[in-house]
This record gives sequence, C-alpha cells and structure tokens, in this order.
Amino acid sequence: MFEIGDVVIYSEHGLCKIDDICKKDLFGETRLYYVLHPIGEQTLKISTPVDGKKKRLMRTMNRKEAEELMDVFGSPGIEWVENPKQRARAYQSLVQSGERQKIAEVTGALMDKKLNTDQKIYDQDRKLLNHVQSILFRELSMALGISVEDVANQVEERILAGTPQ
Repeated sequence: MFEIGDVVIYSEHGLCKIDDICKKDLFGETRLYYVLHPIGEQTLKISTPVDGKKKRLMRTMNRKEAEELMDVFGSPGIEWVENPKQRARAYQSLVQSGERQKIAEVTGALMDKKLNTDQKIYDQDRKLLNHVQSILFRELSMALGISVEDVANQVEERILAGTPQ
C-alpha cells in the first residue's frame, strides 16, 4: 500500500502525488481510496480505490531501472506497422499495458520514424507520441535527476545513433 506523500505513476495521468487516503461511501459500499493529483496540476484531484484493479497505480522507477530503460532507445524495438489503423490499435494497446519497456519501445519507434524520415507522421501517431513522451520522460527525469529536456535530448541522440527501425 502506498503512503500519503508518495509519488506514483497513475494510468494516463503519469506522475501523481498521493494527498490523502480516506474512506468513501459510494452506492452503499465503503471503500478505501487514494486521493491524488498529477504533478504540475494541483487543482485536479483524482480518487481511485486502493483495491482498484482497472487503473494501474505503480511505484516510480529507480535510477537503475531508468538507466536500463534508456538503453531501449536506439536499439531495435518494436516493428513498425505500416497500416495506420493497425498501428494505432497495436501501439495504443502496448501503451495501455502500462509496461514501461513496451511504452519505451512505442516511443522509440514513433520518434525514429519522426526523426529519420522526410515524411510527416500521422496526427494519431503524433498525439500518441506526445502523450507517452510527456509521461515517460517526466518519470525518467525524476529517476535520473535531470531535466525533462535533457531526457528528451539523450533519447533523441540514442535514436539517431542507433539502428533504424
């Protein structure tokens, strides 16, 4: 169980801080809830059941895990799916799994396509890339003790130096 003050990863919101743990009565059922807010969005409050199974609440990665995850960038990752609709479904499914390795591989594939081709990437690809970069790069920044911009620069350098996907 997490504690008040812990910083966690919560679903599509990314880094969140737990502000409170309290009991709430909904539909005649009393359950224990985490009350949290996304880092950088003090006004947004989210309540999620402590025993919730639908949304993933995870501990943030440590420095060693972050360094290992950075190695994903620039190495052959997931295969590029040519069909835009199939790609959107496949990549979104990988991101929704919550597995950082898969999220990093999706990020790497999309960044590689964006950086190493003359073609513009599809709008759906750009939106997914912006979303996963926002969440993943903030967490990497926190774990590595560097700025989000430095994370982005290091990832870009690794992708440009790595094997094209």
